[in-house]
Parts: sequence; structure tokens; C-alpha cells
Amino acid sequence: MSAIDEVLDRNTAFQEGFADAGLQRPPARRIAIVACMDARLDPKGALGLAPGDAHIIRNAGGVITDDAIRSLVVSQRKLGTREIMLIHHTDCGMLNLDEAAFADEITQETGDKPDFAFHGFADLEGSVRESMRRLQACPFLPHRDAIRGFVYEVESGRLREVV
Repeated sequence: MSAIDEVLDRNTAFQEGFADAGLQRPPARRIAIVACMDARLDPKGALGLAPGDAHIIRNAGGVITDDAIRSLVVSQRKLGTREIMLIHHTDCGMLNLDEAAFADEITQETGDKPDFAFHGFADLEGSVRESMRRLQACPFLPHRDAIRGFVYEVESGRLREVV
């Protein structure tokens, strides 16, 4: 059985006890979280969030890309979020990623050069700060006064704020 088939079976059990049909579209806590897609990081569990509490946007590295900004602009302007929380993490696969070498590897294998950046970084806290700076400078976000960044420690589950 494939992994997709296994999770579809679990969805059948999930449907039987489903009780979230009445949730409102805007997040109840008015927060948007941008986090790495790493499977070891469970933002809802780590932050004690329930369904409907927050928007959670995930990508490789949890970095602020154009697409993350697009989602945050919709989150704030159409769905009422006011705060943004960034979560990077220790032992990240994007840490020390040689972007040029990775792009070359893909080009060699496929014959096509990726037309997008991977956003690897050499400094974990520096990447969080750069993501915060990028958001604070974004004129499309009406609420830039409550942007905070954190590093999640995969070794302990602890969140450490980056200032």
C-alpha cells in the first residue's frame, strides 16, 4: 500500500469524528505563521493551536519568498490576521545549501535550469532576521508592527526568539 493510500484510510476515520464544519474562515487568533516544511516541526502541536486558530504557511526553510508574501498579504488583507510569526529550525536541510551546486545538479539531470531560487542560507538566525526585515519592508502588508521570528530546536522542542 502506498503512503497516499495509507493516509486516505486515515482520512476515512477522521471524517467519522469530524466536528470542525462550523469554523470561520478568518483565523480565530488572527495570526499567520510561516514555518519550514520539515516533518519534525509540528507548528500546531508546538504552539498548542487548534483547527481554525491560525494560518500556517510552510516552505523549505520557512523563508520569506514572493509566494509566502502573497499568502501573507491575502491573510492580512482578506482574512484579518494581524501578527506574523516566523519559525526556522535547527538541523535544517536548507542550512548551508550550496544553491549554485544544487541548481547545477538539477540542470545536469534534467537538461533544464531551475528558474527559481532555493533560498538556502549559511546563518540560521541571520535567515530569520532577513525574513523579518523583508516583511517589515513590504508595503503590501498593512500590519507590520507584530512580526517576530523564532528558531525551533528539533532536539528539544524549544522555541527560541531571534531579535
